[in-house]
Amino acid sequence: MEKQPARSILKHFGELQDPRTGNAKTHIFLEILIIAILAVICGAEGWSDVELFGKNKKDWLKTFLELPKGIPSHDTFGRVFAKIKPEEFQKRFIEWVRTIEMLTAGQVIAVDGKKLRRSHDQEAGKEAIYMVSAWATQNQLVLGQTKVADKSNEITAIPELLRLLDITGCIVTIDALGTQTEIAETIVTGGADYLLAVKENQGHLYEDIHCLFEVDVAHGIDKAQHSHVQTVNKGHGRLEIRECWATEKEEYLALVRKNQNWKGLRSVVRIVSQRKFGEKVETQTRYFISSLPADAKTILKVKRSHWKIENQLHWVLDIAFREDESRVRKDHSAENLAVLRHIALNLLKREKTAKGGIHAKRLQAGWNNDYLLTILRS
Repeated sequence: MEKQPARSILKHFGELQDPRTGNAKTHIFLEILIIAILAVICGAEGWSDVELFGKNKKDWLKTFLELPKGIPSHDTFGRVFAKIKPEEFQKRFIEWVRTIEMLTAGQVIAVDGKKLRRSHDQEAGKEAIYMVSAWATQNQLVLGQTKVADKSNEITAIPELLRLLDITGCIVTIDALGTQTEIAETIVTGGADYLLAVKENQGHLYEDIHCLFEVDVAHGIDKAQHSHVQTVNKGHGRLEIRECWATEKEEYLALVRKNQNWKGLRSVVRIVSQRKFGEKVETQTRYFISSLPADAKTILKVKRSHWKIENQLHWVLDIAFREDESRVRKDHSAENLAVLRHIALNLLKREKTAKGGIHAKRLQAGWNNDYLLTILRS
């Protein structure tokens, strides 16, 4: 059996500071981390599950781990991950991702937040934590994550996360909460482009863009010489029609810049989505600002890519990893367990030999030690 199959993990998390002191260091810190990662890959949802995994796989684990004091107890796993500094853990995670995957130019990076619903502790007066993640939509990997600080919101967390990432040549998409001048500046300074949603709660910005486009609609928007594209999708009794108009006209850009300086601003966008279910018709009109050229086809494709963070990350974490049901909450436990899930998900996504989705891969990993090692090496 090959020694140290987790070379990539050891290399990038090897300098993570052990939070224990003195006699508390009964077990090897990195072995605690590796067992936890392997256990989460195989379906563990809490520290008792991690201990149970370790005990059932002890003989196999000893082929590449020392385990001088056997398998740590669930209390040991809980104490260690409650005390690991999450900022340092996340930093090591980002460095690890950079070395295992190369982002392609023009790739969409979707940024969005997710509440860990059961991480609250009413008795301790602790609210559920909120994690902001960056998702590479083409590579299908978590690039990084950060917790939204207490008494703060995503507006401050997003630029902090983006500054840690290498986003050069990519396109960053964020929902309306992230439509802030500081965030736009952070993206452009990082060498990337942005597509930012504009919603009604953003006051004059929304109203100004809405009015300009409505004037063009009233006079025949096809005559306005905006870049335009339409897509039609059918399936499962549903018809979806999407139309996108993008413009670089100075009157639009000047109106957007009227009250705020949007670094790199180059185009203003209108997207109309129409969904038909039998006799029922739903229509939604949305507006965006972007540093991209006014190419409606490209912008519509970028916009549609944004929702992959919901389908490929948040949904998978909830359904396959049961994240919303996790009651792990002591100190930094919930935040650090979220990072363990992201490590596991990235490893599972990178492993391409097995058929099936994440759930099927996790089952195979639990049943087949050789396949589990293949995932760990991926």
